[in-house]
Formats: sequence, C-alpha cells, structure tokens
Amino acid sequence: MQEKRISVHGIGLNVLEAGEGPLVLLLHGWPELAHSWRHQLPVLAEAGYRVVAPDLRGYGRSDRPEALDAYTIFHLVGDVVGLVDHYREERAVVVGHDWGSIVAWGAATLRPQRFRGVCGMSVPYVPRMPVAPTEMMKALAGDRFVYILYFQEPGKAEAELEADVRTTLRKLYYTASGSLPDDHVFDLDLPKTGRFLDPMLDPEKLPAWLPESDLDLYVESFERTGFRGGLNYYRNLDRNWELMAAWTGAKIEIPALFVGGAKDLVVTGPPGGPGNPILAAMPAFVPDLRGQVLVEGAGHWNQQENPDDTNAALLEFLAGLD
Repeated sequence: MQEKRISVHGIGLNVLEAGEGPLVLLLHGWPELAHSWRHQLPVLAEAGYRVVAPDLRGYGRSDRPEALDAYTIFHLVGDVVGLVDHYREERAVVVGHDWGSIVAWGAATLRPQRFRGVCGMSVPYVPRMPVAPTEMMKALAGDRFVYILYFQEPGKAEAELEADVRTTLRKLYYTASGSLPDDHVFDLDLPKTGRFLDPMLDPEKLPAWLPESDLDLYVESFERTGFRGGLNYYRNLDRNWELMAAWTGAKIEIPALFVGGAKDLVVTGPPGGPGNPILAAMPAFVPDLRGQVLVEGAGHWNQQENPDDTNAALLEFLAGLD
C-alpha cells in the first residue's frame, strides 16, 4: 500500500493506493479519513483491482479550501472524476461510506458514463426532494435538536468538537457503532439548545475494532486540521439542492449495491420504529440495484467493525460487474 499526493483539477489529494487492475475508488465519510478503508485496500488489491482511497477535500493531508462554497456536490464529484482521469481510466467503480456515499451516488447521477458500478454504505440513495433539506428539517424538528441544523452555523460545532478531539472521536465512534450495548436506549429527543455530543457515551475501553493506534491516527489528523472541512459538506446541503434542480427525478441507472450495518440507526431507524422507508423505496430509484446487504453486528462504521462481511459483499458485487 502506497501513500501519494496527487493533483486533480487544481486540488491536491492525499491518497492510499494498492494493487493493479480495474480501478475502484473508496470514499470515506465524516469524520473519517482514507485510513477507514485499511481493511478493504489489501483485500481488493489481492483480488485483482487497483484500489485508491483519498482523503477527501477538507480532510487529512488533502487540500482544505477556505471558501464554504468550495464543498458543493459539483466540486466533490469533480474530484472523483479527476481521480479517474489521473489513473487514465475511462470508467471506475465508486464506493462510498456516509458522506462518501452521497458523493458516490452523486457521481453515478452526474457522470454515469464514467462509472461502471456504485456502492453506497450507510447512506442510501435519496432522490432530490421537493423542498430544500434544511427547510424540511426545521419543519419536522420544531423545537427539538437536529444535528445537521446545529452544524449549519460556521464555528459553532467546531468549538464543541475541537475542545477535546480525542474525547469527541472516542465518543462518536463508539456511540454510533454496533458495540453499544443492545439494551441501551439512544436518546435522540434533545431540546434545540442541546449540543452534538450530549447524548454520546464515553466507553471505559475502546471496542476491539478500534485499536488505540487507529484512534491515535484519527486524533492526530483532526487535531491538526480541525473539523471545518467536513462540516462544510453539511453546510452545502441547500446549495446542492439548488444545483441539482436539473436532475430532479433522476435515477441511478448503473449497477448499484447498498451495504449498511444491521445496528446502524441511519439504516434501521430508532429501535422500535418503522425502520428506514428509503430502503424499501430504493429499487424504484435504483433500477439495477443488485442487493441491500446488512452487515451483522456492525453499526455505522461497517467497513471497520465487520470488514470480513463488508469485503465479501464488495467482492461479490465487483465480480458481477466483471
């Protein structure tokens, strides 16, 4: 596995690269790095693929533009297409987790001719809604806390998250994982005056899937960069909605796969609830959906928590494309 810095469309990206063969791009989520694909890079490379995982713009050792509007879906998809161009390929497979999923679905929507397959993890494909995202959230939330709305004001979330980066990441990685006790009721009903970390649990010891050395790597990176780059993705949700007007009703026409943790609240919804209706609706929006895989025992970080089952799903999907 090699670490390189490359330039695509004027943006410097730090990438991890392994293997030779058809190109597969792995896009991380928030708040993560290319390192979150450490269990996938060698396995996919050994299976005969050239695998590239970038620190997305705003993260790690990649460039972090100052302008808030430098993080739109057009910029992010442009970076992904730039990677395909850099490796002199006509087409690639794009795999994303969390925010990386949104970018991957966006790439499949905006430039389908450059991608022969797409896999989204944790975040299913959602077509453009008739109302701007934050307006919809405000209407549904009333006087209750919604973390995406909390993230909208520049500087506010940064102050909370950066006060103690190690504690922030330890709490977030643990609380959103499948390591949380089954009998724990995750309280999402916070007042509007709440803060992001208020409902998070701090583990007495790290779960087995997150060794101290890996946490150290994440902490070092976010202590150096802060969280602003990743938070700017959220701050462009309404701008993305405006930019994507011409793609209202667009479907994902290329072969697709969805993978999520069986204990991920983003995928399943709160315990005892009706589940995530988007999963049931996805086949209507994604005609060539080749599977919805729920990874046992995993929460939100499925490719780190249960890499064996995640890798098996990816390899089967990739083999089907070949």
